Amino acid sequence: MFAALGGVVEIGAVNRTGTWDLADVSVGDFLAPRGEEVARIMAAVRTIGRFDDPVMAVADELGYLREHPVTPEFLLLWSAGVAWVPESAEDPAYLRDPEVVRRMCRMGADLQLTKLLDALVTAGVAAGVDAGEGGRLAAEVVRIACDLVDDAGRGTPEGVFRTWRVANLPDVLRPDAGAPEHGKAGCRAYDAELERLLAPG
Repeated sequence: MFAALGGVVEIGAVNRTGTWDLADVSVGDFLAPRGEEVARIMAAVRTIGRFDDPVMAVADELGYLREHPVTPEFLLLWSAGVAWVPESAEDPAYLRDPEVVRRMCRMGADLQLTKLLDALVTAGVAAGVDAGEGGRLAAEVVRIACDLVDDAGRGTPEGVFRTWRVANLPDVLRPDAGAPEHGKAGCRAYDAELERLLAPG
């Protein structure tokens, strides 16, 4: 969960430059006016997972929520390596090209927002948090995270929910899946609540 949030923050900081030049990125400057939003995300994460202080301290230890350099290697990781060109393995400098950075940010935003929602649902189901409360908090996190990663509106909470549902639920809910029945029931309940909150109609 914290890694996906780190991806959202790094990609958001790069997107806000408008140049996709990593030399222009300051995660600290990006986060400074967004402290309240990040605090709301962290409070929701704590509640959904019923996480204690040592678990929440992991987020600080990872360093994603303070000033640090954003590297092309991490953008490649956040975007699942889609922009990787094996023939360029000897000289990965092309990963700094603004057009490649922009593509990695767009793909990475889609992927990390979906991973964040999946981690929230998984934590809520595992912790036994009611889908009504957990779904409300997960929806709030997704709304905030969509704004953090890209304020141009390319990523929407409804789009994140729909992607999460088709990318993750079939493997959990199919009859031969190894998930326990209470886990399947929890995922179905979260799915219904998130659909009500993020994709009504």
